[in-house]
Amino acid sequence: MFVHNKRLQYTVRVSESNPGLANLMLEQFGGPQGELAAACRYFTQYLGEDDPGRKDMLIDIATEELSHLEIIGTIVGMLNKGAKGRLAEAVEEEGEIYRAITGAGNDSHLTQVLYGGGPPLTNSAGVPWTSAYIDTIGEPTADLRSNIAAESRAKIVYERLIALTDDPGVKEALGFLMTREVAHQKSFEKALYAIAPNFPPGKQPPVPEFASVYYNLSQGAGDLRGPWNSDENFTYVSDREAQVAVDGGDGLFSVKLTSDEDEVVQQMATRTASDPQSDPTTGAELGMGQAPEAGTIVR
Repeated sequence: MFVHNKRLQYTVRVSESNPGLANLMLEQFGGPQGELAAACRYFTQYLGEDDPGRKDMLIDIATEELSHLEIIGTIVGMLNKGAKGRLAEAVEEEGEIYRAITGAGNDSHLTQVLYGGGPPLTNSAGVPWTSAYIDTIGEPTADLRSNIAAESRAKIVYERLIALTDDPGVKEALGFLMTREVAHQKSFEKALYAIAPNFPPGKQPPVPEFASVYYNLSQGAGDLRGPWNSDENFTYVSDREAQVAVDGGDGLFSVKLTSDEDEVVQQMATRTASDPQSDPTTGAELGMGQAPEAGTIVR
Protein backbone atom coordinates (compact mmCIF):
# COMPACT_ATOMS: atom_id res chain seq x y z
CA MET A 1 0.00 0.00 0.00
CA PHE A 2 1.21 3.49 -0.82
CA VAL A 3 0.14 6.78 0.71
CA HIS A 4 1.14 10.24 -0.41
CA ASN A 5 2.42 13.12 1.66
CA LYS A 6 1.85 16.41 -0.15
CA ARG A 7 5.10 17.82 1.28
CA LEU A 8 8.16 17.10 -0.83
CA GLN A 9 11.13 15.29 0.64
CA TYR A 10 13.23 18.38 -0.18
CA THR A 11 12.01 21.95 -0.57
CA VAL A 12 12.05 23.20 -4.17
CA ARG A 13 12.90 26.87 -4.70
CA VAL A 14 13.18 28.01 -8.32
CA SER A 15 14.36 31.57 -8.91
CA GLU A 16 13.18 32.05 -12.49
CA SER A 17 11.64 30.32 -15.47
CA ASN A 18 14.08 28.43 -17.66
CA PRO A 19 12.41 26.08 -20.18
CA GLY A 20 15.75 25.03 -21.63
CA LEU A 21 17.00 23.82 -18.25
CA ALA A 22 13.62 22.20 -17.61
CA ASN A 23 14.05 20.15 -20.74
CA LEU A 24 17.50 18.96 -19.66
CA MET A 25 16.07 17.99 -16.26
CA LEU A 26 13.85 15.47 -18.04
CA GLU A 27 16.92 13.24 -18.26
CA GLN A 28 16.35 12.46 -14.58
CA PHE A 29 12.58 12.21 -14.96
CA GLY A 30 12.03 9.91 -17.93
CA GLY A 31 15.57 9.06 -18.98
CA PRO A 32 17.49 5.78 -18.63
CA GLN A 33 19.34 6.99 -15.52
CA GLY A 34 16.30 8.79 -14.10
CA GLU A 35 14.22 8.39 -11.00
CA LEU A 36 11.33 6.49 -12.60
CA ALA A 37 13.69 3.88 -13.98
CA ALA A 38 15.32 3.53 -10.55
CA ALA A 39 12.00 3.26 -8.73
CA CYS A 40 10.73 0.57 -11.12
CA ARG A 41 14.02 -1.32 -11.00
CA TYR A 42 14.08 -1.56 -7.22
CA PHE A 43 10.33 -2.13 -6.91
CA THR A 44 10.38 -5.13 -9.23
CA GLN A 45 13.43 -6.50 -7.41
CA TYR A 46 11.57 -6.07 -4.11
CA LEU A 47 8.65 -8.12 -5.40
CA GLY A 48 10.91 -11.02 -6.32
CA GLU A 49 13.25 -10.87 -3.31
CA ASP A 50 13.06 -13.54 -0.61
CA ASP A 51 15.70 -12.25 1.79
CA PRO A 52 13.85 -10.11 4.40
CA GLY A 53 16.68 -7.59 4.80
CA ARG A 54 17.15 -6.94 1.10
CA LYS A 55 13.39 -6.93 0.54
CA ASP A 56 12.91 -4.17 3.13
CA MET A 57 15.83 -2.15 1.75
CA LEU A 58 14.60 -2.38 -1.84
CA ILE A 59 11.07 -1.16 -1.11
CA ASP A 60 12.41 1.68 1.05
CA ILE A 61 14.73 2.88 -1.71
CA ALA A 62 12.14 2.31 -4.46
CA THR A 63 9.66 4.45 -2.56
CA GLU A 64 12.25 7.16 -2.01
CA GLU A 65 13.04 7.17 -5.73
CA LEU A 66 9.37 7.93 -6.38
CA SER A 67 9.69 10.90 -4.05
CA HIS A 68 12.73 12.01 -6.05
CA LEU A 69 10.70 11.66 -9.24
CA GLU A 70 8.21 14.06 -7.66
CA ILE A 71 10.98 16.54 -6.84
CA ILE A 72 12.41 16.46 -10.36
CA GLY A 73 8.94 16.74 -11.90
CA THR A 74 8.17 19.69 -9.66
CA ILE A 75 11.39 21.44 -10.70
CA VAL A 76 10.53 20.85 -14.37
CA GLY A 77 7.05 22.27 -13.85
CA MET A 78 8.37 25.35 -12.02
CA LEU A 79 11.06 26.03 -14.62
CA ASN A 80 8.39 25.82 -17.34
CA LYS A 81 5.80 27.87 -15.47
CA GLY A 82 6.46 31.25 -17.09
CA ALA A 83 6.82 29.93 -20.62
CA LYS A 84 3.72 27.80 -20.14
CA GLY A 85 1.64 30.84 -19.27
CA ARG A 86 2.97 32.94 -22.14
CA LEU A 87 2.32 30.16 -24.62
CA ALA A 88 -1.12 29.23 -23.29
CA GLU A 89 -2.36 32.82 -23.29
CA ALA A 90 -0.49 33.86 -26.46
CA VAL A 91 0.54 37.13 -24.88
CA GLU A 92 3.46 37.66 -27.29
CA GLU A 93 3.98 37.60 -31.01
CA GLU A 94 4.44 34.11 -32.37
CA GLY A 95 8.10 34.59 -33.23
CA GLU A 96 8.90 36.10 -29.84
CA ILE A 97 7.32 33.19 -27.98
CA TYR A 98 9.25 30.68 -30.06
CA ARG A 99 12.54 32.50 -29.55
CA ALA A 100 11.94 32.72 -25.80
CA ILE A 101 11.20 29.01 -25.51
CA THR A 102 14.05 27.82 -27.75
CA GLY A 103 16.62 30.36 -26.60
CA ALA A 104 18.63 27.64 -24.87
CA GLY A 105 19.10 25.87 -28.18
CA ASN A 106 17.44 22.58 -27.33
CA ASP A 107 14.12 20.80 -27.79
CA SER A 108 12.25 22.52 -24.97
CA HIS A 109 9.63 23.69 -27.48
CA LEU A 110 8.48 20.06 -27.71
CA THR A 111 7.81 20.02 -23.98
CA GLN A 112 5.90 23.27 -24.24
CA VAL A 113 3.81 22.55 -27.33
CA LEU A 114 3.11 18.85 -26.85
CA TYR A 115 2.89 18.64 -23.07
CA GLY A 116 1.89 22.15 -22.04
CA GLY A 117 4.97 22.67 -19.90
CA GLY A 118 4.33 19.62 -17.75
CA PRO A 119 7.00 16.95 -17.24
CA PRO A 120 6.50 14.19 -19.83
CA LEU A 121 7.90 10.71 -19.35
CA THR A 122 10.66 11.26 -21.88
CA ASN A 123 14.34 12.00 -21.73
CA SER A 124 15.74 15.39 -22.68
CA ALA A 125 15.70 14.45 -26.37
CA GLY A 126 12.00 13.56 -26.31
CA VAL A 127 12.55 9.77 -26.39
CA PRO A 128 9.69 8.09 -24.47
CA TRP A 129 10.47 6.22 -21.27
CA THR A 130 10.64 2.46 -21.71
CA SER A 131 10.73 -0.50 -19.38
CA ALA A 132 13.77 -1.64 -21.37
CA TYR A 133 15.71 0.61 -18.97
CA ILE A 134 15.07 -2.00 -16.26
CA ASP A 135 17.84 -4.60 -16.33
CA THR A 136 16.86 -6.76 -13.36
CA ILE A 137 17.86 -10.42 -13.83
CA GLY A 138 16.65 -11.94 -10.55
CA GLU A 139 20.05 -12.87 -9.08
CA PRO A 140 20.85 -10.64 -6.06
CA THR A 141 24.62 -10.60 -6.56
CA ALA A 142 24.13 -9.45 -10.16
CA ASP A 143 21.22 -7.07 -9.50
CA LEU A 144 22.98 -5.34 -6.60
CA ARG A 145 26.02 -4.70 -8.78
CA SER A 146 23.73 -3.28 -11.47
CA ASN A 147 22.04 -1.09 -8.85
CA ILE A 148 25.41 0.23 -7.70
CA ALA A 149 26.27 1.12 -11.29
CA ALA A 150 22.85 2.73 -11.83
CA GLU A 151 23.27 4.94 -8.77
CA SER A 152 26.75 5.89 -9.98
CA ARG A 153 25.46 6.90 -13.41
CA ALA A 154 22.61 8.89 -11.89
CA LYS A 155 25.07 10.77 -9.68
CA ILE A 156 27.11 11.76 -12.72
CA VAL A 157 24.01 13.06 -14.53
CA TYR A 158 23.11 15.13 -11.47
CA GLU A 159 26.63 16.54 -11.37
CA ARG A 160 26.28 17.64 -14.97
CA LEU A 161 22.88 19.21 -14.36
CA ILE A 162 24.25 21.10 -11.34
CA ALA A 163 26.99 22.50 -13.56
CA LEU A 164 24.39 23.82 -16.02
CA THR A 165 22.53 26.16 -13.67
CA ASP A 166 23.30 29.14 -11.44
CA ASP A 167 19.88 29.01 -9.77
CA PRO A 168 20.77 28.46 -6.08
CA GLY A 169 17.52 26.72 -5.17
CA VAL A 170 17.77 24.33 -8.08
CA LYS A 171 21.42 23.63 -7.28
CA GLU A 172 20.53 22.80 -3.66
CA ALA A 173 17.74 20.42 -4.65
CA LEU A 174 19.91 18.71 -7.24
CA GLY A 175 22.74 18.45 -4.72
CA PHE A 176 20.40 16.67 -2.33
CA LEU A 177 19.26 14.24 -5.01
CA MET A 178 22.86 13.61 -6.06
CA THR A 179 23.83 12.90 -2.46
CA ARG A 180 20.99 10.42 -2.02
CA GLU A 181 22.39 8.50 -5.00
CA VAL A 182 25.59 8.10 -2.99
CA ALA A 183 23.65 6.92 0.07
CA HIS A 184 21.78 4.34 -1.99
CA GLN A 185 25.00 3.14 -3.55
CA LYS A 186 26.42 2.57 -0.07
CA SER A 187 23.34 0.58 0.97
CA PHE A 188 23.54 -1.60 -2.13
CA GLU A 189 27.26 -2.20 -1.62
CA LYS A 190 26.72 -3.17 2.03
CA ALA A 191 23.92 -5.53 0.98
CA LEU A 192 26.16 -7.08 -1.68
CA TYR A 193 29.06 -7.63 0.71
CA ALA A 194 26.66 -9.08 3.27
CA ILE A 195 26.30 -12.03 0.87
CA ALA A 196 29.28 -14.33 1.23
CA PRO A 197 30.55 -15.43 -1.16
CA ASN A 198 29.18 -12.93 -3.69
CA PHE A 199 31.64 -13.43 -6.56
CA PRO A 200 31.24 -14.67 -9.17
CA PRO A 201 27.51 -13.96 -9.43
CA GLY A 202 25.22 -16.96 -9.45
CA LYS A 203 25.66 -20.55 -8.35
CA GLN A 204 27.60 -22.19 -11.17
CA PRO A 205 31.38 -21.98 -10.67
CA PRO A 206 33.58 -20.82 -13.57
CA VAL A 207 35.74 -23.25 -15.53
CA PRO A 208 38.99 -23.06 -13.52
CA GLU A 209 41.46 -23.11 -16.42
CA PHE A 210 39.86 -20.02 -18.00
CA ALA A 211 38.78 -18.04 -14.94
CA SER A 212 42.07 -16.19 -14.41
CA VAL A 213 43.40 -15.86 -17.95
CA TYR A 214 43.90 -12.52 -19.69
CA TYR A 215 44.07 -12.65 -23.50
CA ASN A 216 46.06 -9.73 -24.91
CA LEU A 217 44.04 -9.60 -28.12
CA SER A 218 44.73 -5.96 -29.05
CA GLN A 219 48.47 -5.60 -29.35
CA GLY A 220 50.66 -2.65 -30.23
CA ALA A 221 51.19 0.89 -29.01
CA GLY A 222 49.12 1.47 -25.88
CA ASP A 223 49.57 -1.97 -24.32
CA LEU A 224 49.59 -1.51 -20.56
CA ARG A 225 49.87 -3.88 -17.63
CA GLY A 226 48.12 -3.35 -14.31
CA PRO A 227 46.16 -5.25 -11.66
CA TRP A 228 43.51 -5.99 -14.30
CA ASN A 229 46.00 -8.16 -16.22
CA SER A 230 49.03 -8.53 -13.93
CA ASP A 231 50.96 -11.78 -13.63
CA GLU A 232 49.93 -11.95 -9.97
CA ASN A 233 46.24 -12.04 -10.85
CA PHE A 234 46.13 -13.54 -14.34
CA THR A 235 47.91 -15.79 -16.78
CA TYR A 236 48.80 -13.25 -19.47
CA VAL A 237 48.56 -14.69 -22.98
CA SER A 238 50.02 -12.70 -25.90
CA ASP A 239 50.99 -15.53 -28.24
CA ARG A 240 48.52 -15.54 -31.13
CA GLU A 241 48.48 -19.30 -31.48
CA ALA A 242 47.75 -19.69 -27.77
CA GLN A 243 44.72 -17.39 -28.13
CA VAL A 244 42.79 -19.70 -30.48
CA ALA A 245 41.41 -23.19 -29.90
CA VAL A 246 42.12 -22.72 -26.20
CA ASP A 247 40.12 -25.85 -25.43
CA GLY A 248 42.78 -28.00 -27.11
CA GLY A 249 40.66 -28.72 -30.16
CA ASP A 250 41.20 -27.59 -33.75
CA GLY A 251 39.12 -24.40 -33.36
CA LEU A 252 36.81 -25.32 -36.23
CA PHE A 253 33.08 -26.01 -36.11
CA SER A 254 30.84 -28.92 -36.92
CA VAL A 255 27.30 -30.14 -36.49
CA LYS A 256 25.82 -33.62 -36.75
CA LEU A 257 22.79 -33.83 -39.03
CA THR A 258 20.38 -36.60 -39.80
CA SER A 259 20.50 -37.99 -43.33
CA ASP A 260 17.28 -36.12 -44.23
CA GLU A 261 18.63 -32.86 -42.84
CA ASP A 262 21.93 -33.31 -44.67
CA GLU A 263 20.11 -33.93 -47.96
CA VAL A 264 18.05 -30.73 -47.83
CA VAL A 265 21.05 -28.69 -46.66
CA GLN A 266 22.98 -29.90 -49.70
CA GLN A 267 20.01 -29.04 -51.95
CA MET A 268 19.95 -25.53 -50.54
CA ALA A 269 23.72 -25.16 -50.95
CA THR A 270 23.47 -26.21 -54.60
CA ARG A 271 20.54 -23.89 -55.30
CA THR A 272 22.18 -20.84 -53.72
CA ALA A 273 25.77 -21.48 -54.84
CA SER A 274 27.71 -18.50 -56.24
CA ASP A 275 29.42 -18.65 -59.63
CA PRO A 276 32.96 -17.38 -59.01
CA GLN A 277 33.54 -17.03 -62.78
CA SER A 278 30.61 -14.68 -63.33
CA ASP A 279 30.76 -10.89 -63.62
CA PRO A 280 27.11 -9.77 -63.86
CA THR A 281 26.22 -6.17 -64.66
CA THR A 282 24.52 -4.55 -61.69
CA GLY A 283 21.83 -1.94 -61.49
CA ALA A 284 24.35 0.43 -59.89
CA GLU A 285 26.61 0.11 -62.93
CA LEU A 286 23.68 0.79 -65.25
CA GLY A 287 22.82 3.84 -63.20
CA MET A 288 26.38 5.10 -63.68
CA GLY A 289 25.89 4.96 -67.44
CA GLN A 290 28.01 1.87 -67.99
CA ALA A 291 26.26 0.07 -70.83
CA PRO A 292 26.65 -3.69 -70.88
CA GLU A 293 28.86 -5.22 -73.50
CA ALA A 294 27.31 -7.17 -76.33
CA GLY A 295 26.16 -10.58 -75.21
CA THR A 296 26.06 -9.62 -71.50
CA ILE A 297 23.01 -10.82 -69.65
CA VAL A 298 21.55 -8.08 -67.45
CA ARG A 299 20.06 -9.47 -64.24
